[in-house]
Amino acid sequence: MSTIRPAKISQVLPDSIAAEIGFEPGDAIVSINGTAPRDLIDYQFLCADEILDLEVLDLKGKTHQVEIEKDYDQDLGLEFESAFFDSLIQCNNRCPFCFIDQQPPGKRKSLYLKDDDYRLSFLYGSYLTLTNLSPKEWSRIQAMRLSPLYVSVHATEPDIRNRLLKNPRAGQILQQLEWFQEQRLQIHAQVVVCPGINDRDHLEKTILDLARFHQGEIPAVASIAVVPVGLTRFRPSEDELIPVTVEKAQEVIIQVQRLQKKFQQEKNATIVWLADEWFLIAGVDLPPESHYQDYPQIGNGVGSIRLFIREFEEKIQKRSVAKVSPPKIFSWVVGNTVEKAFTPLVNQLNKISGLTIQLQAMNSDYWGQDMTVTGLLTGEDLLHKLSEKDLGDGILLPTVMLKHGETCFLDDRTVEEVEEKLGVPIFLVENIDTLLNICFTESPAIKQEVI
Repeated sequence: MSTIRPAKISQVLPDSIAAEIGFEPGDAIVSINGTAPRDLIDYQFLCADEILDLEVLDLKGKTHQVEIEKDYDQDLGLEFESAFFDSLIQCNNRCPFCFIDQQPPGKRKSLYLKDDDYRLSFLYGSYLTLTNLSPKEWSRIQAMRLSPLYVSVHATEPDIRNRLLKNPRAGQILQQLEWFQEQRLQIHAQVVVCPGINDRDHLEKTILDLARFHQGEIPAVASIAVVPVGLTRFRPSEDELIPVTVEKAQEVIIQVQRLQKKFQQEKNATIVWLADEWFLIAGVDLPPESHYQDYPQIGNGVGSIRLFIREFEEKIQKRSVAKVSPPKIFSWVVGNTVEKAFTPLVNQLNKISGLTIQLQAMNSDYWGQDMTVTGLLTGEDLLHKLSEKDLGDGILLPTVMLKHGETCFLDDRTVEEVEEKLGVPIFLVENIDTLLNICFTESPAIKQEVI
């Protein structure tokens, strides 16, 4: 059984109850009303009460009892070092397409951590397989109404899913979906298409099986995302996997769009969605923005480009900048999958007098990919692709390439190292507002804060 550690506080929000009481970063909550919270879910549930009795451990190791009276559901204003105060649920599947197993050895330990934790799924929308849950965890999902969860399905035929996950329990997925339906709980499903294994008729059956659970006031399967498998040069040679070709992407698009029309006619719902990557690989235009409705699978890259373009258009119109002075030249680094979609945005920026944006769209030789999403570009890729180019006044670098909250790429190179070797400033771009601020501000800070 995992040990529950005191919940260490990383930040106390200004003007909050916790700030008024005198909590400080480094303090830790041991228990709330006599119960030790095992994670952020427990903490939020326990703190919903109007009267709280907290056992708190301060930085000096001294224990305090703190009584708080507040409004029901009023937040205390605390943030924590981790969402878990016990152990992360590890993954015991051996999916051949798992990115963890497609990395070179010797990098930071966190890159090799395999989780299959329903709490990460509920809190942050990460995907789990449901194969690593104990009866106790299933009961907790039911009791606390932890919904929706995000589930990697890949196939509904037991033999195909067992083959993909390398786990004999993987074939229980349809029974597990029936459980969600009975409990009136929801999932968002993910299907990673591996050509020759779960495509064509198998993909058709998987989507149709999942769509059966999209019914009633609370459909057990709220949405389905179909995603192409991503492969690197470090993957095991015996993994059976082959990359998605242009022809395969075109085939899957036609197949899924046919099913979308069927579901629209029969259920008045789209249900299944194609990740943007399919259209980028196939070299065809993305669907219009209206197609994506409320973006139910944005975390899988379903409509993320259309959403980015819309927000870019809205924000640049509000700026109404006619001239940038003194003139600036920036190199905007992105994965080559978005080059076609982002070129009109760059052209729009370049119409502003005094501003020049050079789109540096590249693949990743580090991972051995011809087509690469922006988030997988590494420091080594930047050094290899940009070392002999005139990069102007600096590089616009999306923070999606970096470890959250830090300046470290997936290959463990740092922004500072790349900046020094290329000899130009690197401006970290966290969102569209940051991008426009850097472009239009007279003297942007060389180091933008990473959020």
